[in-house]
Amino acid sequence: MPASQLSCPPQLTTLEPAGNFRGVTADTPQPALVGEFLSWYFDRNPATASMLGSLDHDHTLGDFSAAAFESTEREVDAWLGRLTASSPSTLDEEIDRDLIASVLRGDQLRASWPEWRRDPSVYTSTALYPLHAAFTYGLRPEPELVDAVISRLAEVPAILAACRANLDPAIASPMIVRRGLDQARTGRAFLTSALPAEVRDEQLRAKLAEAAEPAARAFDELVVFLEEFAERANGDWRMGEKLYSSLLVEHQVLGYGAGELHERGKAAYAELDAELKELAGTPDWHAVMTSLQDDHPPTLEDMRREYEAETERARRFLVEHGLVTLPDGEECRVVPSPTFHRPIVAVASYMQPPPLTNGRVGHFFVPFTPDGFTAEQVTQRLRTNARAQLATISVHEAYPGHHWHLSWLAAQDRPVRKVFRTPYFSEGWALYSEKLLREQGFFTSTAQELAHVEARLFRAARMVVDTALHCGDMSTDEAEAHLVANTALTAGTAAAEVLRYCAWPTQAPSYLTGALEIDRIRADYVAEQRGTLREFHDTIAGSGALPLGLARRAVLGR
Repeated sequence: MPASQLSCPPQLTTLEPAGNFRGVTADTPQPALVGEFLSWYFDRNPATASMLGSLDHDHTLGDFSAAAFESTEREVDAWLGRLTASSPSTLDEEIDRDLIASVLRGDQLRASWPEWRRDPSVYTSTALYPLHAAFTYGLRPEPELVDAVISRLAEVPAILAACRANLDPAIASPMIVRRGLDQARTGRAFLTSALPAEVRDEQLRAKLAEAAEPAARAFDELVVFLEEFAERANGDWRMGEKLYSSLLVEHQVLGYGAGELHERGKAAYAELDAELKELAGTPDWHAVMTSLQDDHPPTLEDMRREYEAETERARRFLVEHGLVTLPDGEECRVVPSPTFHRPIVAVASYMQPPPLTNGRVGHFFVPFTPDGFTAEQVTQRLRTNARAQLATISVHEAYPGHHWHLSWLAAQDRPVRKVFRTPYFSEGWALYSEKLLREQGFFTSTAQELAHVEARLFRAARMVVDTALHCGDMSTDEAEAHLVANTALTAGTAAAEVLRYCAWPTQAPSYLTGALEIDRIRADYVAEQRGTLREFHDTIAGSGALPLGLARRAVLGR
């Protein structure tokens, strides 16, 4: 049942809007300071706030003018100064402060690499995802929900006009522009067809469809603009080693940079490659994995149904083995990926419950192909989601991966940790979950074990490729060829993966990097006899999706 049909919408926690640091002084207690910061952050990022569940912010998408971006950059500097000068009185308060500081340092570093001048998806995603989430979450009665969505639809033309004004051809990469262009092309159909279809009341549906037309025309205009802009854009998508390493150290709190990350990826790959050869019974494990891809669901909808069955099996396994505590009311719905999501993400993904509410319904998006894909392209996607792979991917996305983690985290009581999370923990946790369930006997065939180990090896390859791409040591063609030769990815999925890495530097290495660190934290927890395995999982996952150094302090106190 769609979230918009929930009979009892979740209750919400709201934050009072903040002005320019109103009430913040050197003597402000740490919890009040954090509350003021969150209010400021939500006011500057209302689309994000609404997706987290704040009804105070669900009527607007925000200001995307150059002046607004530049003003926020200045305020980031001021907030970092205030927070680093504060004096937390408990370990939890100290971790909250350091989490915010890591986010702000990342913002400062990215100011030298302004995505809002480089990437159209900064604008297109903001004009699409919150509208999709509004109906997925269904936090208001339908008439109020439609009015809130219409209010935001009215802002879409201005947001897309800001996109045209802000993009700089001197620094925007044509490849990244075309990626945004592919998403922009889905705008009209989503706004005028898919979005109104979420509304049950016929009159309200017609009202929404009429309000969507100006926004759809704005997307049409943006498509024309981006087609021309891509021809004259001549910027580079490569971030460069200096900024890449600074983000790892200052934002992710890793303690090492791109060079060491690259070497760690190579070492992990070699270890996993040896394990795969042993499991496959041949040095040519790649041929074995390729043969396993011949056994795949016959259609995209069959793929969704089979993912749903594996997700339900994983949940039962958690309950039977007592590995985690399930939060009350949690549910994971396994659904096709949104149409506007399909041109930019070729793999399974997950959308969390809105954590500022008591809702615990998450959505596992199965990677359907974009409209217009050929039969051969659809078959490639199905092969990359072969039956051998469904179990480990379902664990990653749902139980006890993203869905369990984020629904459990939403039930905890530290708001700032619900708002900010790093993929180095959240993706690391999901990959750790795959290994955990292998340890506990969830995978029932050699094929499933092979797929699980290959999935980890693929994440090691990501560490190698992402660092090499952004440090200038590998071209996109070389990266695609490397992935096809060294993982089980098909050529089409490898191309989509590389495009994602180019657009999202430092994210791809997060999976295995985080999983290995969580393993180390668990080993110390067990060695010190601090509690059961279940207690470890509840503690570390409930502490947030923290930078890994902060996660260690949250669990071990150091």
